[in-house]
Amino acid sequence: MPSYEHHIFVCINKRPAGHPKGCCADKGSEALRDFMKSEIERLGLKGKVRVNAAGCLDQCHRGPTVVIYSQGVWYQVKTTEEAAEIINRHILNGEIVEHLLMKD
Repeated sequence: MPSYEHHIFVCINKRPAGHPKGCCADKGSEALRDFMKSEIERLGLKGKVRVNAAGCLDQCHRGPTVVIYSQGVWYQVKTTEEAAEIINRHILNGEIVEHLLMKD
């Protein structure tokens, strides 16, 4: 079984229009997932870092939601610039990106 240094899950859950919780897909999470996948490949990290689509992570009202395992770090990511910052700081340098952490 492959072992990854980091496993990144990006919620791409879709809910019906007008749902009170909203959904990450309506907030651009599919494009964020695609961006993160391409950045990981561009940086030569494929095989060490895996980016996957996730179903609902139950944080739709805060999303888009990104979770990095094995550390279990939850981020609220709204732009590709923020996604790039997570890849550069968290994935490449082992630094938690405090200002993007999902708050309790």
